[in-house]
Amino acid sequence: MKEKLNKKLIHICLVIVIISAIIFGVGIIILKYEVEGQTNLPFDISLITVISSIEGKDVKDDTNKWNLNVNQVNDVYIYIDKNNDYNKTEIIDSIVIENVKTNQNLEKGEFNIYKPKEIEKKIFEKVKDGNIVYKGDTELNINGLKISNQGGIIVLRFSNDNVANYKSNEGEQVDHNKLLQLTNTNYNDIRNKVYFDLSIKLKSGKTFKANISIEIPIEGIIEKGTTSKEIKEDIVFKRVENN
Repeated sequence: MKEKLNKKLIHICLVIVIISAIIFGVGIIILKYEVEGQTNLPFDISLITVISSIEGKDVKDDTNKWNLNVNQVNDVYIYIDKNNDYNKTEIIDSIVIENVKTNQNLEKGEFNIYKPKEIEKKIFEKVKDGNIVYKGDTELNINGLKISNQGGIIVLRFSNDNVANYKSNEGEQVDHNKLLQLTNTNYNDIRNKVYFDLSIKLKSGKTFKANISIEIPIEGIIEKGTTSKEIKEDIVFKRVENN
């Protein structure tokens, strides 16, 4: 009787050990996926370039020679490339930017999101609902919010509008690169961090989503007027199950 009881206890212990090992293994897999995300994607982000600059917009004024609203703009170029090691043919249906958030309230100005209207002339229009959709097409057309269905570039703008107002009756022209200095704006007044989701939606029905964060503006903006940075670190994508 005692021998049977011991065998039963050993059997129960073995079952517990096996179940624990399975749970531990599944936990490791889940943790690895949370950290590393989906591997061997059909398309991936190879590079993000951020260009920070200063913009002065004329304000009608019969008293002052110069009256400019000062905006600090950050143009974001996201390069989406085809993975040549992926062994299946996939087609991009759309690239979606959504859930844009910032981590702090700005000391000066107002945060807005813009999409390209005439990229050659650097004309952008404000995004009202916070989402930008680039449709997959046979070729790239940034003005038309279209990306090649085999990869390309998408562009968006994060802007800190109405940071300051510059008024003056001096000089024949105004150096826009110095507008933040001229209005006594410092880096901490406009420093921000932006978070957003980027989804790659494929014609096959698969969707991969990544959360991206960017610190803006790029340091040195106060002194230089225009600064840039290339971001090359790995972006973690996760598969989204479509309902």
